[in-house]
Formats: sequence, structure tokens, C-alpha cells
Amino acid sequence: MADTQFHLHLISDSTGETVQAVARAVCAQFVDAAPQEHIYGLVRGSKALARALEELKANPGPVMYSILDDGLRSELHAACDKIGVPCLSLLQPFVNSLAPYLKVEIANKPGSQHALDTDYFHRINALNYTIQHDDGQSQGDLNEADIVLTGVSRTSKTPTCIYLANKGIKAANVPLVPGMDPPRELLEAHHPLIVGLTNSPERLQAIRRNRLLTLNENNETEYIDPELIRGEVAEARRLFTRQKWPVIDVTRRSVEEIASAILNLYQDHEKTRHADK
Repeated sequence: MADTQFHLHLISDSTGETVQAVARAVCAQFVDAAPQEHIYGLVRGSKALARALEELKANPGPVMYSILDDGLRSELHAACDKIGVPCLSLLQPFVNSLAPYLKVEIANKPGSQHALDTDYFHRINALNYTIQHDDGQSQGDLNEADIVLTGVSRTSKTPTCIYLANKGIKAANVPLVPGMDPPRELLEAHHPLIVGLTNSPERLQAIRRNRLLTLNENNETEYIDPELIRGEVAEARRLFTRQKWPVIDVTRRSVEEIASAILNLYQDHEKTRHADK
């Protein structure tokens, strides 16, 4: 339990994803302080803002917002001044700083980043591909992936692929099963970046044990045998070395950190691939 707990109000005229992401990044910098988030999305009129302000009055705390309408912003700032809490705009300082430099019209259109444009449908296609190619599922088109993740069980392959898909990356994952050869399709794939994910045996055992508990399975099985796990990890690493696949150790790393490292590798992979054409 954090020593300091506080109410944090996140208000957006769009889905609220941006303000949530920034707020969590900011709050992570404060040791022993934990926010209780109050999230209000699609605040585009006085009625919606009024509901947020009622909650703010009942549970005073800092406000972080992303609202483009001048009238709503003024109303929000006035309410925060009256209550005596900070009111921070996430986008406006950047918009105001860029405007004189770019010398182009400001759209002031809520949710512009979520428009149903080509990028949006590209992300949807990537997500569909990723779901269809999760956990070794394949339609014989693994070579059409942008990125393929492989590794032993419980090395964060699926959540990382889903995260990448939301960025428009067609990501597939192929598990390495003890006692079985890797799929030929994986070994012969030449278009995608293939990344091996590994984890410390101790961490893997703990994760797998928790997994079994969630399935109400209390028996000791080979799945969590420490010697067998060490063997799995060693064999996977030997495969990665033979295939010259880059390796990422996911021990104690978040999905976001894993995906960021993979995307860095992917940029280099794409540069090399295009240079070879």
C-alpha cells in the first residue's frame, strides 16, 4: 500500500486513452504515491462536463485533461480554481508551441487521432492477423507476418503480439514445445523479423505455478519442474543461436518495454531488408 493516495481526475473529449497513458507515466515518477483514477471520456458538452465536476467536488484531486473546446476548458479551469486543485492540459501547450512554427490551421477536432483512416484499418487488419496466428496457429502464411515471436511457454509472447498489433504490426507467435522440433514454417520464414523471447528459469517456474493455480491445478507437474524448465530455456537459446535470431530476455520487463525493444530491432530489420533489394 502506497504511503500517499490521492484522487486523480482524467477528462477527455475523446476516448481518454491519451490522457490515461500520460497520467500513468507521470504518476510512475512519484515513489509511494498511488492515484485513484476517475476517468471521463467523450466530454464534449456542458452536461458531460457537469457530471465530471460533480465527482471532482465529491473527491477533490488534481485534474489532467485533453479538451479542445475553449468554453469547456474555461469552465473546467474555473471549477478547479474554486476547489483549489491543479488543472493540467496535456495537449494545448504542445499545440500552442507548434502552431507558430508550422503556420497551418489548427483543426480543434476531438479524437482526430482515432479517425477511420487508412492507418486505422491497417491496425484492424494487423490485429485480425495476430489473433489468427496466436500460439502457433497458422494458415500456412507465417511468412506474411512483420514480426514472429518464439519461445517457451509463458514468455509474454501473446500479450506482446497484441500490443504490437495495436500499432499496426502483423505479429505472430510460435511456442517452442519440449520434445518437439520447431515448425518447419518458422525455420523457413525469411520475410518477418523473428525474435526469441526467454526468461529466467526461476521466474518461469513462478509464473507457471501461478498459471496452474488460476486453473485450480495444485498437482506438481513437469510443467513446473525446475530441472526441466532449465533444459527448455537452454534448448531454446541454442535454437536462437543456430538460427541467428535476436534474443530478448523478458525477465521482470513489462510488455511495453519488450515491445519497444522489438520495435527497435524491427526498424533495423526493415532498413537491412530494403537495402538488400
